[in-house]
Amino acid sequence: MRILNGDTCFFENSVLYCVGLSPMNAVKSLILGAALSACLLPTSANAWWHGDWKARAKISLNTTAQGVETKEALSGVAVPVRLHSGNFDFLSAKPDGADLRVVAADDKTPLRFWVERFDGANELAVVWVQVPSVAPGTDKNTVYVYAGNDKAAAEPATGLLFDASTLAAFSFSGKDAVAADASGQIKTTAAVVREVNGLIGAAIKLDGQQAVLIPAGDKLKAPAAGPYSISLWVKPVTLVGTLLKQGPLSLALDGGKVVASLGGVTAAGGVLPTSAWAHIGVTVGINKLTVFVNGEQAAQADLAASTQGIEGDVSIGQGWVGQIDQLELASTVRSADWMKFTHAAQSADAKLVAAVSQTPDTVEEGGAEQGHFALLVNNLTTDAWAVIIILAIMFVVAAWVMYDKAVLVGRADKDNSRFLKGFRDATDVLAVPASSHKHSQLARLYTAGLRELVKRDVGKPGAKPLSGASMDAVKAAIDADLIRESQTLNSKIVLLTIAISGGPFLGLLGTVVGVMITFAAIAAAGDVNVNAIAPGIAAALLATVAGLAVAIPSLFGYNYLASRIKNISSDMGIFVDEFVTRVAETHGAR
Repeated sequence: MRILNGDTCFFENSVLYCVGLSPMNAVKSLILGAALSACLLPTSANAWWHGDWKARAKISLNTTAQGVETKEALSGVAVPVRLHSGNFDFLSAKPDGADLRVVAADDKTPLRFWVERFDGANELAVVWVQVPSVAPGTDKNTVYVYAGNDKAAAEPATGLLFDASTLAAFSFSGKDAVAADASGQIKTTAAVVREVNGLIGAAIKLDGQQAVLIPAGDKLKAPAAGPYSISLWVKPVTLVGTLLKQGPLSLALDGGKVVASLGGVTAAGGVLPTSAWAHIGVTVGINKLTVFVNGEQAAQADLAASTQGIEGDVSIGQGWVGQIDQLELASTVRSADWMKFTHAAQSADAKLVAAVSQTPDTVEEGGAEQGHFALLVNNLTTDAWAVIIILAIMFVVAAWVMYDKAVLVGRADKDNSRFLKGFRDATDVLAVPASSHKHSQLARLYTAGLRELVKRDVGKPGAKPLSGASMDAVKAAIDADLIRESQTLNSKIVLLTIAISGGPFLGLLGTVVGVMITFAAIAAAGDVNVNAIAPGIAAALLATVAGLAVAIPSLFGYNYLASRIKNISSDMGIFVDEFVTRVAETHGAR
């Protein structure tokens, strides 16, 4: 194209080229090039991966000091993501979880994943995700789990979930009698007994009588000096027995202490309690035999030269009673950071793994998220919504009562003041104008008194003076109207007392039910961690907040209105006495 007074310029590969420019036009071309480049630069990533998916959970891995601090970048790690009603919208997902998809932090790149468990009825799921890279010292390690597309078909399972160094990874889930690793190629030689609610998903139960055997193969072996790594979770019932044995390599418990042995070299450390899940890691390599317990190095020993390689059948649980979950064997020396990260990730450490439920409405343009309060609202259960809707109706009714009564007492005060001034200034107690004070209770009481006096011909020529009994009858009639006026003033105020006393209790009911549902879901999952509990409880507490939001304004409004109504009632009582006294003075018997 031709621009800048005839000089030839063209835009190619986001660069503006011009030929034969004068100095002045060269400056102009720089300005134009910057403007065009800004227009043609790619826009920022979309805030939502695909419009057909209506819900997602944002999963963050915090590797800072505030989370689980790591110093090493990790790649290809498989992380189990636990989904529950507090961080995922199960109502939007298909009953079998077939529409689940996992996307990287760029909200574009699909990731490998495997659904170990999906229970839509109890709103619990475990999804294994291969995270391409986990940077150290940041809370920006993010992946997204999408759902909410009724037309989506289930993704085919992949055996490439774990990194290339992983020889076998047994989750012990599945419906087959024998247990298979993630690839489906390595299986136990016989059926296993499973505990449905293990640490992550299902776990195997060992009775100390029969060991579980994984047959030898070319894949499951390593040189005598390694590299080789073992990672597994155990829940001991007995603190003595062999957890795992393969050739010369043995991993056992001795009085609760973790003991790893290889070629006559022993590394022992860490003490495990009974009936509690613990993570154990063993590495062989760099002339070291190292034991890790719950992500921390517990023991290390120098390896002697040996000619016997690590190979043969893998025997699990010989002479030991307890449960084992997530056994991983690898042909590398797993680092201390890997062990720490794996312990934190697989145990769903609340400091490391944080999950938040999202919808397109909770993610603003540009990817920014709305506040915590909006996220909690999105996690409310049906029962909590029912309680909050009832409380919202109570608040509207209470607000209407407060407004109606505030207007009533405001007008009454003004008209009462004007009428009372006219009454006290009048020389004839029977000739006070009252019709112009339509909001005045005093004027209506005065009218009621006049009605009784007219019945007795008071003020007419030749009328007899009022006797004491007549004055009592007049006063009684006025008092009857005073009671009716008080009832009118106090009508609907009971709705405020209901809001004050009933609002917090109703909100508390919603919170208690929400907490009960949360704990029931956790019990069904067999897993207790803050990530699973906190969102549900926090959302349930919104019902209590709603109850207090109804009660507090109602309390202030009730006290204010009660004080104003009490003053008007006092004025009415004083006025009745004053009116009857003046009538007795001018028209009573002497």
